[in-house]
Amino acid sequence: MGGIRPDLEGGHHGHTERKNAIVTGSTSGIGEGIAEALAKEGANIMYNGFGDKGAIDALVKKTADTYKVKTDYSNADMSKADQIAQLVADTEEKFGSVDILVNNAGIQFTANVEDFPNEKWESIISINLSAAFYAIKAAVPGMKKRKWGRIINISSAHGLVASPQKSAYVAAKHGILGLTKTVALETAQFGITCNGICPGWVFTPLVDKQAKDRAAKENRSEDDIKKEMLEEKMATMKFTTVEQIGGLAVFLCSPAADNITGAPLPIDGGWVAE
Repeated sequence: MGGIRPDLEGGHHGHTERKNAIVTGSTSGIGEGIAEALAKEGANIMYNGFGDKGAIDALVKKTADTYKVKTDYSNADMSKADQIAQLVADTEEKFGSVDILVNNAGIQFTANVEDFPNEKWESIISINLSAAFYAIKAAVPGMKKRKWGRIINISSAHGLVASPQKSAYVAAKHGILGLTKTVALETAQFGITCNGICPGWVFTPLVDKQAKDRAAKENRSEDDIKKEMLEEKMATMKFTTVEQIGGLAVFLCSPAADNITGAPLPIDGGWVAE
């Protein structure tokens, strides 16, 4: 990992200029893992997401103290275009630039298409897809001006293949890969890359809760449910970890990844290989 740090800190002309990152939906789960991985490499972090204010304040302070970086928090609502633009503006004002943008905020709801509530469709498309568009739109001008930027969109194995009962989620996650490719082509000459990370099952509080709920509903053990989830989709029989996703995000910000752009990168234990 040693080679990444200079790039995140941007060692120009003998002085070290840290990179500044926004990670949406970073108060828990995958987003929190990515924020920590970037901070560990020396990037300043703007956190965003919902949750208990005390817990969020503690997280933001802990990252700053542990990794000696600057951190801040924005409660911007990812379903509101104006608040997303403000998040980017606030980060630029606070840290001086937005060099790394990780669009991670996401929600889920499952139902057959004919039973899918309209408002659930609207909110999933809004938070899982439109939010990334608004954030990219706001961040790209600064990145173009500085001739450097890393945009990482968190898609899913469901950005490449489908599962039943997930029409909105699958549509949004496919959509974000289309957005990724278009932005990659538009920014390719400006030292900016735009890539999509496509996790399979990741062991987060969200997936843990899904497993617990299903175990309770079907009156079976949680371990059985987890094994079944893995057997169905992941050839490795192992959940992807937030640390692994953080590691991939850090790699995408490193000089080794300068020429990777417009790519969907599965980290899914073989899910989409089948």
